[in-house]
Order: sequence, then C-alpha cells, then structure tokens
Amino acid sequence: MTELLDIASEAARAVGEPLRKAFRSRPPVDTKRDFHDPVTEHDRAAEETIREVILSHRPDSVIVGEEGGTTGSGEVTWYVDPIDGTANFAAGIPFFCVSIAAAVDGELVAGVVYDPVREDEFTASTEGAWCNATPLRSRGAARDREAMLLSSYPTPRDLEQHGQAALERYAGLITSFAAVRRLGSAALKLAHVAGGWADVAYGRLSHPWDVAAGALLVRQAGGVYLGDPLVPGDYLAHVNGFDLAGSALADASR
Repeated sequence: MTELLDIASEAARAVGEPLRKAFRSRPPVDTKRDFHDPVTEHDRAAEETIREVILSHRPDSVIVGEEGGTTGSGEVTWYVDPIDGTANFAAGIPFFCVSIAAAVDGELVAGVVYDPVREDEFTASTEGAWCNATPLRSRGAARDREAMLLSSYPTPRDLEQHGQAALERYAGLITSFAAVRRLGSAALKLAHVAGGWADVAYGRLSHPWDVAAGALLVRQAGGVYLGDPLVPGDYLAHVNGFDLAGSALADASR
C-alpha cells in the first residue's frame, strides 16, 4: 500500500507546477454535459501526465479518469480527477485539486488530494490519513447549529428536477447550519472534513473520481463517509461525533 500511495503522490505532484503556471491565465473553456460542466486543455493534459506516471510504475493498472474514461487491465484500479473544481480553476478561484485513489479488489487502499495552489498534500492509506505528513483527526461540531456545511446543493439538475422543493430544502439547510458554503470541489471539501476544518460535506450525483480519495481520507481520519464511493451517487461525510440523526441532512443518509 505504501508503494501505491507513493505512486499517487508522485503523479499528483507531477502536474502541480503546470497547473500553478496555468492558474489565472483564463484558459479557453469547453463544455461536456452542458455549460455547467466545463473542461480545459489543462484537465486533459494533467490526466495524460498522471496516467503516464502511474503506468510507468504499475503497468498492471486499470485507470478510471474523468477525461479519458476507463483504460487498461490489472489488479489495481485508479480513480483520477486531474482537476476537481475545473470551474474554479478556469475562473481563477483558488479552490481546486488533483484527486487520485487506488483500489485493490474493490477496496480503497491509497488516496491523494493535492491542492497545488497551497501545496497542501492530503494522503491516506490503510494506516491513516495525513496533511503534509501531519496526522489528520476528523473532529468538530456535534450539531447543525455549530457546524460548517460544505455543499453545492442544489445543483442546476436538482432545480430542473425538483424546482421549488429543492429550494425549500436548501433554505432548511441554510437556517439549520451555522454556515453553508458552496466551494466547488468535492475532493477538497472531503479533505477539509477529514482535517476537522469543516464538519459536513454533502453532494449529489458524484462519480468515483470525485470522491474516492476524499472518502478514504475521511474514514482514515476517524470521520464518517456514508455509502460506497466507488459507485456513482450522492455523498455525505461528517466529522466524528456529529449528530446526523438530529441533522437537517438526516434524510440524506437513508
């Protein structure tokens, strides 16, 4: 597992300098699913570099990337988001990251969330979770009224599908939690919950490349991540000791 974590760290750091140089250059933006789903040439280039680094060490790998899809075969599966928070990156907002996780036999065993602007490297393995080699402890608020919630809910898709009901639910979250922030990177939000710098992270319709590394961080730091991060769907994570049953987000755990 140490080998896989070292590979993930090397791959993430390999794209750090190019992303820092490109940051705030206002690169051209293409779109994927719709205009809310941006992609840049730097996403594609970073993923290609990450793939090259991984395969140079472990050619026996399946790589599931946001931009390049699923390729390869072997005993290790890697989940790669080259820039989680592309909209922030493209606009010049310093809240985005590189997210890489490794799984063996369907179990997450290593993960890295790398913030190239702050040069914070969050790492997790079966032995623990760290930020820049300092152990993480996912501890914080016990109740909504004391807690910081990181969430991009409702998304445009939520509003299209549920309209007024989504807005009412969002209003309930705003009035229940001490603070709600829409920061725009699932992996980095989960890393902050792992560190105890935020108390809850909630999102809808995520993919494994968005949350796999962050989920391992939260769990190995002693927090709670609900559900299977390797299956597309919603995510909910919180610090140890948080009262989810009494939370305005209790329905999201069912």
